[in-house]
Amino acid sequence: MTNLQNCLQNCAIYCGTYAKYNNGSLYGKWFNLADYSDYDELIGAMKELHEDEHDFEFMLQDYENCSFFEKLGLIEESYLSNEIFEIAEQINDSGYDLEIFEAYLDCIGKMDFQSIYKGVVDYYTGEYSSDEDFVQYLYEDDTFNIPNWVVIDWEATARSIMFDYFESGGHYFRS
Repeated sequence: MTNLQNCLQNCAIYCGTYAKYNNGSLYGKWFNLADYSDYDELIGAMKELHEDEHDFEFMLQDYENCSFFEKLGLIEESYLSNEIFEIAEQINDSGYDLEIFEAYLDCIGKMDFQSIYKGVVDYYTGEYSSDEDFVQYLYEDDTFNIPNWVVIDWEATARSIMFDYFESGGHYFRS
């Protein structure tokens, strides 16, 4: 697991305007969110790009590596939440990679970020290559207090134990 310096590092949006689009133009620019310190600075750069329009209405025509923010409803075609930078800062300060937050969201479905954050902090168990490897880790960690002389069918044990855990992308969480 790599802990990125900035979870917005690869998150980019292509910003045009509805007026230009309605007049047949896709003119705009890719904005890498990590290049901006906050929401206001980003919006300022977008306004500067489209300063030829009096009352511009931005249109986010494409985004890259923003799926987590999309799933939270923070990025849409005509909407960009000012919470993105605050959430990114919380993720960066958490010590967990964005991938772990995405995995938790995949496991539990749509909910607000604070609930996702709490779930990751409280329930994240680690990254493993398979259910069997995960169960072996629990065994070695003495989670089950099983004597060493007991022969364990790891596959059957994993099927049984996984009712108490969620997994996405190799990341495991207690349910």
